Formats: sequence, C-alpha cells, structure tokens
Amino acid sequence: MKTIFADTFYWIALINKTDEWHKQVRSYSSSLKAVTIVTTEEVLTETVNFFSNYPPLIKQTVYNFVVQIMADPHIQVMVQEHKSFTNGLLLFQKRLDKGYSLTDCISMERMKNLNIYEVLTHDQHFQQEGFLILFP
Repeated sequence: MKTIFADTFYWIALINKTDEWHKQVRSYSSSLKAVTIVTTEEVLTETVNFFSNYPPLIKQTVYNFVVQIMADPHIQVMVQEHKSFTNGLLLFQKRLDKGYSLTDCISMERMKNLNIYEVLTHDQHFQQEGFLILFP
C-alpha cells in the first residue's frame, strides 16, 4: 500500500471551502485509493491554530474534522515526541537560510525516517528538501 504524508496545507484546503485550493484538493482526495496517509500531531496543531480567529461554528467544524482524522483507519497520526521535536529543531538550525517552520522541519524528519517522499502540500520548502509535492 502506498503511503503519503499530509501537510497542514492539505488539511486546511480540505476544511476551508473558501481556500483557493479547496476544489483541487477535494478532487484529488476522492481519487486516493489504497493509500495510507501519514500526518503528525504537530501538523494537526498547526491546522487548528490556523482557524483560531474564525467564528465558533467554523471552529466546531475544524474540531469535528480533526477528530475524524484521528479515528480514520487509513490515516496514521504520529504522536508528538521529544525526539521528533529535537530532530526537527536540529534541521531548523541547519536551514537557517530557509523559511522553514519548525512544524515543517519535524514533518520532513519524520518523512525521512519513514521513507515517505510524496507529500500532500503546495509548500515549496518540501521540494527544496527533495520531496515530491503533489500540488505544485
């Protein structure tokens, strides 16, 4: 079974109907068959944080969506660990010339450790690290 990584971009685009990528991401998602999606608690934290200033009804939708992600047997949510934090922080330090977020660095390190090279994102930073972004 194929395994791909889901970045914050992907979850936000799926949730937010006004996102410019929403239709494309939803269409792509419906074509995913026999795929395991991997994401992290850090990515989900970043996703929820994105919606922090939205109205309560939207925030409830986001909450429900994240709960569904965590319960979905085709989605593996990797838990936050001290080692993944320190590995991400080390990559952050090595790439001070880049605009990488710490969450991106943690994700990149997790992806490398799991030999995952395809990522559901539009974020060019992943491409700079040698990953295949699925929404170029």
